[in-house]
Amino acid sequence: MDRQELAIMFSGGADSLAVYALAAAGQHPELPRPRKIHLLHMLNGMSRFHNFPRDRFLTAKNILEAQVPFTDTKMPSLPDALPDTIMVELDMGRLFQGLWLDRYEEFMPVYGGKNLVCVACKIAMHTRAIIYCMEHFIPAIVTGYAKRQGNYPDQTPVFMEKISDFSMDFGIRTHFPVYDDFDGEDVTRHVLEDFGLPSTGGGERKCLFCQTMTTATEKEIGLYLDDMLPRVVEYIDLKRSGKVREAAAVFPPGNVVER
Repeated sequence: MDRQELAIMFSGGADSLAVYALAAAGQHPELPRPRKIHLLHMLNGMSRFHNFPRDRFLTAKNILEAQVPFTDTKMPSLPDALPDTIMVELDMGRLFQGLWLDRYEEFMPVYGGKNLVCVACKIAMHTRAIIYCMEHFIPAIVTGYAKRQGNYPDQTPVFMEKISDFSMDFGIRTHFPVYDDFDGEDVTRHVLEDFGLPSTGGGERKCLFCQTMTTATEKEIGLYLDDMLPRVVEYIDLKRSGKVREAAAVFPPGNVVER
């Protein structure tokens, strides 16, 4: 069977780095070795230390290639060759603003006064990833979401279920292969160290909202997703049709009276 291409949501942190290593090596039952890996790194306009993720990726790539010295591009017939991997930076800042930052004063009272900024950011990230995958004919996206981080609203079962269904509406499978496996930080660290990869220290950009906590429950998260995802579907359809003016109007700036 021909191997397919795979997109990985890549922050440069431990979990996404471990997912990259497992996929490249084909050492996870839900991550068959792909033909090519696209590491999708998202820019929300609110981060610092921009070199961290790419430096971490290049270091990891060199270490993995030293263990298996041929890539598919050099010797595609080699059965244990590492897949070719590229890291792509995608800007989703404007969409992030439209989903939350422009209108949080309006949105928060609707959702029990809860801060859903990280949910909005992750919706924007997944939207941008889906558009990329449609444009490049990539059938699947995986993430490093982990059960131990379930205190973040964007790594809850309701978010994952709804974002997976949303993705399938566009023919892209989004799944979370290590969610149960990475229930403790020691598991992720073990995986990385087993590959000889960095297991400590920051590989992520430092986001303004990265330590944001919220008391939002799955009820508020689900309601927000139910309201926003149909708008995002409309946005993607318009954008893919080349209707840039109409697409921009899906998320108007705050304090605009909707008719």
